[in-house]
Amino acid sequence: MDRLSRRTFGCVAAIAVVFAAAPAWAQSKSAAAAEAAPANGFIDLIKAGGWVGHTIIVLSVVAVSISIEHLLTIRRSTLIPPGLPEKVRDLLRAGQVAQADQQCKLQPSALGHVLQAGIGELDGGWPAVEKAMEDAMAEQAARLHRKAEYISVIGNIAPMLGLLGTVMGMIEAFSMVAASQGTARAADLAEGIYLALVTTVEGLVVAIPALAVFAIFRNRIDGLVAEVAYCAHHVFAPLRRAAAAPVTRRPAPPAPPPVAGPA
Repeated sequence: MDRLSRRTFGCVAAIAVVFAAAPAWAQSKSAAAAEAAPANGFIDLIKAGGWVGHTIIVLSVVAVSISIEHLLTIRRSTLIPPGLPEKVRDLLRAGQVAQADQQCKLQPSALGHVLQAGIGELDGGWPAVEKAMEDAMAEQAARLHRKAEYISVIGNIAPMLGLLGTVMGMIEAFSMVAASQGTARAADLAEGIYLALVTTVEGLVVAIPALAVFAIFRNRIDGLVAEVAYCAHHVFAPLRRAAAAPVTRRPAPPAPPPVAGPA
């Protein structure tokens, strides 16, 4: 009876030891698995993208920098300085052409450039002024659109780089299959496929916001350019009306009566 009790007690003690050690063993096993599993943090994704992913990250930084610069420069107060159209209009009405040109130089902007072009052709009349302003407006619109085009270029290049990383990752995966003569395991192919997916995601994450921002800036530029054209024509409205007004000619004086000759 005592022997049976001792055996029973030993079995219970052994079971208790096993149950007590099970959590610690499971915890150590999960920690080891966590160390062996690849991390999925943001920094790890950047590292996994390789040089292609690093290039995409650099493009994203450039796109953000250009967007911030455009937010500060492509706005109404920068392209159309407050008070400039009224000042130039009043000076032109007063016949102070040199002062009007100097006022445009003191406030350099898209509107000031267009007004300067028109003032320089005042001697040629309204047709010459209109043609000069149209040319200056086209130049300013092209300059603003060229600035925004850089964001569009980044938005188009980023997914292409992501596709390049995808192709490189698949090549790496299939090279493992070729090297192992078809006996490669899934773990051997995981690294190449992982690279392919990471670069694709990075390219899309950069391209989608970049193209959206480009569309916003393009619409803003079109609206501001139209407003600059309206302000420029408003400044030269008196000259335009004077050119369109019909010219009234005075009637010619009556011809003198014929002088009668000697009888």
